[in-house]
Amino acid sequence: MNTWDSVKAIGLLSGGLDSTLAVKLMIEQGVDVITVNFVTPFCTCTRKGCTHEAGKVAKQFGVPVKIIAVGEDYIEMIKHPKHGYGSNMNPCIDCRIFMFKKAKTYMEEIGARFIFTGEVLGQRPMSQHRRAMNLIEKESGLQRLILRPLSAKLLSPTIPEEQQWVDREKLLDIQGRRRLPQIDLAKKMGVKDYPCPGGGCRLTDPQFAKRLKEALDYGEDTIRDIQLLKYGRHVRLPSGAKVIVGRNEEENKLLLQFMNSEDIALEVIGTGSPVTLLKKQKDEGDLQQAAGFCIQHCDNKKKEKAMLKIKYGNGCEILSQYNSL
Repeated sequence: MNTWDSVKAIGLLSGGLDSTLAVKLMIEQGVDVITVNFVTPFCTCTRKGCTHEAGKVAKQFGVPVKIIAVGEDYIEMIKHPKHGYGSNMNPCIDCRIFMFKKAKTYMEEIGARFIFTGEVLGQRPMSQHRRAMNLIEKESGLQRLILRPLSAKLLSPTIPEEQQWVDREKLLDIQGRRRLPQIDLAKKMGVKDYPCPGGGCRLTDPQFAKRLKEALDYGEDTIRDIQLLKYGRHVRLPSGAKVIVGRNEEENKLLLQFMNSEDIALEVIGTGSPVTLLKKQKDEGDLQQAAGFCIQHCDNKKKEKAMLKIKYGNGCEILSQYNSL
């Protein structure tokens, strides 16, 4: 009997091209694939999001997908990375260790034998070079148990290869940051309609990283706080409170969805208005300033005074007139 038929493996599936190809390669080798998708506030995948894309890939290939949403322990890692940051606030090495540890726990729970990813040697400057890969494997407790099918022939043989759970000769030798080899491979394998070939992380974006650092300096470190950083115009008031002004209808809806019991939402009555969220009000002056920003960005730019609907986190709503800035 071919031993490959009974080998179960965990595949880290982002829904992007590289991880999709890795899953396809393992399936073609007869591996019993179970995929894992990590949900973080920092993925820059477009369309309907990484989880949607991972689910679509899993459905297409007929494999299960387990969704793991990161929690407060992930945020603590972001705040205090053992191995430091990249060019902005991207703790890439610590992030990979975090995810591999979670995947290792799941691997042991379901009796899988190894983990595989779509990582490509030399593609990411901080976490996808040989030294970093070896460090990540060691600190996640997965030495020689992480297979990278797209670059395997350029790396030392892993246990899955040595045990002939997979055929090393059918693995690949892709390296570097160009995506043309993966795009060509996708055509040959019939993989279509894939999103964000390069993927991405907001933590590498200088503007988002600046916004995140400022929020963490003010103790705004919950998952909700960080989700809110992706939307609207952000203004820190002298008191330490924050104002977030929605830029379009979609952001208006999202700001209301993320609103909690301590927040205050403002909208100008009688004209197109942004939802303006006031977080952690310190004094009455904060509400006046938030109202001013709301009036400033409403459709009627000439208003010196306006009637605003003010919604408190406890559900109470009032109408009140405020001056513009």
